[in-house]
Amino acid sequence: MTDVLRHGRASLAFGFFAQGVAFALLVTRIPAIQDRYGVSDALLPVFLAAVPILAGVGSVVSERLVRRVRPSRLLRWSQPVVLLALLGVGAGDGVAVLAVALAVFGLAVGALDASMNMLGVSLQRAYGRSIMLGFHAAYSLGGILGASLAWAGAHWDLALWVSYLPVVVLLLPAALVGSRWYVDGERGGVPGDGSTGASGGGAGAGVGFKVLLPLCLVMTFAYIGDSTVSNWSAKYLQDVLGSSEQLATVPYNVYMVTTLVGRAVGDFGVRRFGAVAVVRGGAVVAAGGFAVVASAPGAWVGMLGFTLLGLGLCVLVPQTFAAAGRLAAERDGRPGASDAAVARLNVFNYVGFLIGSPLVGALGDAWSYRGAMLVPMVLVLVTVVYARSFEAQPDRYGGGHERPSTADVGRGSNGL
Repeated sequence: MTDVLRHGRASLAFGFFAQGVAFALLVTRIPAIQDRYGVSDALLPVFLAAVPILAGVGSVVSERLVRRVRPSRLLRWSQPVVLLALLGVGAGDGVAVLAVALAVFGLAVGALDASMNMLGVSLQRAYGRSIMLGFHAAYSLGGILGASLAWAGAHWDLALWVSYLPVVVLLLPAALVGSRWYVDGERGGVPGDGSTGASGGGAGAGVGFKVLLPLCLVMTFAYIGDSTVSNWSAKYLQDVLGSSEQLATVPYNVYMVTTLVGRAVGDFGVRRFGAVAVVRGGAVVAAGGFAVVASAPGAWVGMLGFTLLGLGLCVLVPQTFAAAGRLAAERDGRPGASDAAVARLNVFNYVGFLIGSPLVGALGDAWSYRGAMLVPMVLVLVTVVYARSFEAQPDRYGGGHERPSTADVGRGSNGL
């Protein structure tokens, strides 16, 4: 089964990578999308808010679907829908088409994010050691590539569909081929079998919201921090710290690169020190990053703050998904219990994204942008209080408690 796990891990990492490319191509070309369809500044926030809201709906629907079908099947078909919806955004010819394409994109992204993380959690349990950060590192790498392609499209003044079509043509068949090796480890699935998960019917019903609440809060706070960087770093550097327009584009790139680096090495940290220590360390580093940004006397010190933010925030989301899966498996041993927990937790990804940008903007306008940076700092620090929720009981990753990587797939949730 070692080769099965290895192939499943590689194919899932590619799925994360492809999603990173697609999402970056959408969000980094928003000005071009607005120009193409003539969307007014007043209407644009409605379109932007609709995507994460519908993604949350897609994640909730996924929780129901995985009671009957395997997460691998959900991922196999949601990823092509996301890519085709992206192409629809670039090739449409009216606001109505844009609305439909973004709606489909949002719903499919919710299902895609949920199912990707479901498979990641179950594979991590099958491996018996931390590998979740590596999947999210692949997502970060895809995001960097997607943002670079978007920059090239904007630089050469390419039509949106010209920028999107080659990416979809390359990624869509590759994702479909790679999906043959997805592994539903928790359900006893084999690569590409696509059979139903009826044995997991009702799975996860015993894991209530109250149990998951600490992790839901951590997920929300992490995405408030992430959306603060993605939406306000350029404006903050230029308007508050007095940088040039060109230099103001650098912090987000630095943040993305340090996120990639942190996630690439993060699994080793979890194996060595345990998830609790890594989450606490990440929260403290991220809070320090916000403190540096808020107090920075100039642009270069501000850049240091955004660098620390990337290194700190990057570990929180992957570890939160992993902790939710472990917690669900401990409390409800039925197959698919962790899938339902991951789907519920994934909704708070979008809650944080929706709250973060408006919160900082409102505080910045009413108070000051320096002061506004202290709010996500405090929220991220709250994660330190909840870090104990990340501690594994029966299957401890790190600190000399790893299980052999040759763990079988298909022994039920207690065998993962």
